[in-house]
Amino acid sequence: MSQHCRSLTCGPDAMDLPVRFSPKSNSWGTSNSTMMAHPESDLMEECLKEDLKFYFMNPCEKYRARHQIPWKLGLQILKIVMVTTQLVLFGLNNQLVVSFKEDNTVAFKHLFLKGYSGVDEDDYSCSVYTQEDVYESMFFIINQYHRLKNISLGMLGYEENEDDRIGLRVCKQHYKKGTVLPSNYTLNIDSEVEIDCIHLDPQVLNSENSGHWMNSSFFSLEFYRLLQVEISFNLKGIDLQTIHARELPDCYVFHNIITFDNKAHSGRIKIYFDTEANIQECKGLHVSGSSQKNTQYILMFDVFVIVSCVTSLILCTRSIVLALRLQKRFTRFFLEKYKRRVNDADRWEFINGWYILVIISDLMTITGSILKMEIKEKNLTNYDLCSILLGTSTLFAWVGVIRYLGYFQTYNVLILTMQASLPKVLRFCACAGMIYLGYTFCGWIVIGPYHEKFEDLSTVAECLFSLVNGDDMFATFAQIQQKSILVWLFSRVYLYSFISLFIYMILSLFIALITDSYDTIKKYQQNGFPLTDLQEFLKECSGSEEYQKQVTTPMTFLCCCRRRESDDNLILIN
Repeated sequence: MSQHCRSLTCGPDAMDLPVRFSPKSNSWGTSNSTMMAHPESDLMEECLKEDLKFYFMNPCEKYRARHQIPWKLGLQILKIVMVTTQLVLFGLNNQLVVSFKEDNTVAFKHLFLKGYSGVDEDDYSCSVYTQEDVYESMFFIINQYHRLKNISLGMLGYEENEDDRIGLRVCKQHYKKGTVLPSNYTLNIDSEVEIDCIHLDPQVLNSENSGHWMNSSFFSLEFYRLLQVEISFNLKGIDLQTIHARELPDCYVFHNIITFDNKAHSGRIKIYFDTEANIQECKGLHVSGSSQKNTQYILMFDVFVIVSCVTSLILCTRSIVLALRLQKRFTRFFLEKYKRRVNDADRWEFINGWYILVIISDLMTITGSILKMEIKEKNLTNYDLCSILLGTSTLFAWVGVIRYLGYFQTYNVLILTMQASLPKVLRFCACAGMIYLGYTFCGWIVIGPYHEKFEDLSTVAECLFSLVNGDDMFATFAQIQQKSILVWLFSRVYLYSFISLFIYMILSLFIALITDSYDTIKKYQQNGFPLTDLQEFLKECSGSEEYQKQVTTPMTFLCCCRRRESDDNLILIN
C-alpha cells in the first residue's frame, strides 16, 4: 500500500509526509496484488486516512509508527533553554544600565535643584512660591553647571547640545504683551506666545565678568506674562560598573531639561527635572583583562540563538504549509464523497496555533537578538524595544510548552477548559466592560476633585480594578474629602454599588462560566467527545490497531511518554 499511496500523493497538493511502510512489512494485511485490485478512489481514500492519522499523532507516536525522530521537539526544548539564558544575561546587564541611569538622575536633582529634599513632591520634583526663590533657583542651576567638574562625584563632562554648542540653553515662554490688575479685575492679554532664548557657554561663565549675565534684561521676568522657563544642557559620562560584570564600559550622553512651569499662574511654580540617557560609542576605549573576550562569547551565543530560531522558523513554516495542503486534500475528497462541505470546526483542526505562536516567537527573538548585538556594538540606544522583543518571545516560547503537556490527559483537562471557556469569557467581559467604563467615567467627573485616586481616567480604572480584587478598600473610602456633603454621600452610594455589583455578581458569574466549561470537559472525557466529520472519517479507517502496533523498537529517551488507549478520543483536540 505504501508504494501506491506514495505514487498517488505526488501531485502539487500532496502532503509531504515521510515514506510509509514497505510492502514487505504487510502492516495492513494486504498484498500488492490485492491493493492493485482496489479502485483508485479507494487507494486515495486509504492514503488520505493514513496521512491524516499520522498528522494528528504526537511526536512519540510518530516515532513508534515510522521511526521519525522528533526534531522539532528537541529543537524547541533547546531553543527554550537558549532563549531563557539569553534573556537572563540581557536582564542582568539591563539592571546595571537602569541602576546607573537612576543613580545619575538622583545625583543631578541634588546637584542642580536648590533645596531638593530627596523626594519628589508629585510628578514634579519641587516648587517655589516667591519671585526671589525663582531667581535663586535659576542662578543656582547655572552656577552648579559652571562648577560641575569641581563638585560632582561622578565621571561627568560637558557635551554639545542640539545646536552643536557646549553650554546651557535658557528659554522662556511668555505672552506677547498684556496688563493685569487683579485689584479691579482688569485683564488685557495678547494670547500669542513668544519664545526667547539665550546661550551661556563655559567661556562666558569663566570670564572675569562672569556675573554680568545675571543683570541681563533676559532675566528680568514679568511673572504675569510668564508661562515657563526651560534650562537645558547635555552631559556625558562613563559607566564603569559593567567592568565588574566582565563587560566593556558604557558611554552615556545625558539630555537634561529643567522646567519652571507657571502656566497655571496660581502662585506656585512647579519645577520639573527630566533627563534622558542615551548610550554612545566609546572612543579610545582600552580595557585590559577578560572583558573583551566575554563580550565576544556573548555575541557568539547571540548568533547561535539566531541560527536556532531561523531553523525553528523554517520547520514550523513548512509544517503549516503541509497542513494546509493536507486540509485541501481532505476538503476536496470530502466534498466529492459526501457531497457537502467540511464544517469550520474541522477546518480549524488543521490550523495548529502552536506553530503560529512559535513563528511569532522566533521572529521576535531574531529581531531582539540583532538589536541586542547592535547595543553591544554601541550603535543602538533603545533598550526598551529590545527588552519588549526578547521578553515577549520568551513568554511565547514557554507558553508553547503547553502543547506538549496537552499529550497527557491530566494536563489536557486544563488546556481544553481554557479553550472551551475563552469565547464565553470574552463575550462576558465585553458586557461587563461597558458597566466598568460607565463607573470609570462617572467616578472621574464626580469624585475626581475630591479624591487623588480619581483625578484622571487611568488612575480611576486602576483604582476600580483594585477594588474588584478586594485591595485598598478602606483607604479608598477614607481618603474622600468631606468638603461637599452631597459628593460625599454620592461617593458612598457609588463605591458600595460598584463593589457589590462586581464582586458578588459579575465576578461570581465569571467564575461560574469557567466552572461550567470544566464540568463539560470532564463529562466529555468520561462519556466521549462529540465526533466531528473529520473524526468520523478517521473512525472508518481499518487496520488502525495493526498500524499502531507496527513498530516494536525500544523507545528513546525523547519518546517515553506513551499515550494510553483511553486517550485516543482526545487525539484530534488541539
